[in-house]
Amino acid sequence: VFGNVAVETATTNARRLVEIAGRDEIPVCRGAARSLTRPFPGAVAHVHGADGQGDAGLAAPSGAEDPRRATEFIIETVLAHPGEVTLVALGPLTNLALALVERPEIARHARQVVCMGGNVYVSGNASPAAEANVLSDPEAADIVLSAEWPVTMCGLDVTHRITMTPADLERIFRISTPAAQHLARIVPFYRAFYEANVSGDGIYVHDSTTISFLLHPDAFETETLALQVDTSDGIGRGKLWPRRDARGQSAGARAVTICRDVDARRVVEAEIAALERGL
Repeated sequence: VFGNVAVETATTNARRLVEIAGRDEIPVCRGAARSLTRPFPGAVAHVHGADGQGDAGLAAPSGAEDPRRATEFIIETVLAHPGEVTLVALGPLTNLALALVERPEIARHARQVVCMGGNVYVSGNASPAAEANVLSDPEAADIVLSAEWPVTMCGLDVTHRITMTPADLERIFRISTPAAQHLARIVPFYRAFYEANVSGDGIYVHDSTTISFLLHPDAFETETLALQVDTSDGIGRGKLWPRRDARGQSAGARAVTICRDVDARRVVEAEIAALERGL
């Protein structure tokens, strides 16, 4: 899906990553090129590099792109395996929203949805109010969070609590597995952005937190509450607002589970151990 880079580049990167992971059998399907209501605003090259991989000069992937649309693949997979499929979204939720619009019944048949995105109790990172993935397509997020499938948000409320320190990164860079060596090539660009603009204490761990949550749910503290996605054109666009009644009880919108706290050191050590094993 579009996001940090255009969808063409994101698709190429996904093809690279399955090869690096030694998982060539995993299909890579191209998704949405823009949000439901607005054109793609452009890559955030100053954060992730023009190629989304730290401008590391990576070789082109050898595997072919799957000819199916991402929405087609999502629908086919969920309906073929009712109650079994966990959908993990690492970017804007446009693909999932489009799949829901096309076949609303997939919400009854997916096991759950886990998203890297959103912020409830903390400020945003793409605007004062909003997190980047939700802000990229708030209308899509509204559709996905309003559907009847269980949704867990691993957003800034928890990812800003997980930091890989410079020492952690140096440990990763010394690991000889293909995935770790790939990170050694691409992370320095991202790390330099953090040191110049955020903190010199390391980098936040965002996307992989979704998988850490699924593998180690007891390392996370969660809360379930009604959320409303701000789809206005104001400063709050993309914010996840908790809905509460006069007694302070969650009410009004569909209930969503958010990750609020985490044993951050446990998560970082588990991710480093996975890299050492070769995933």
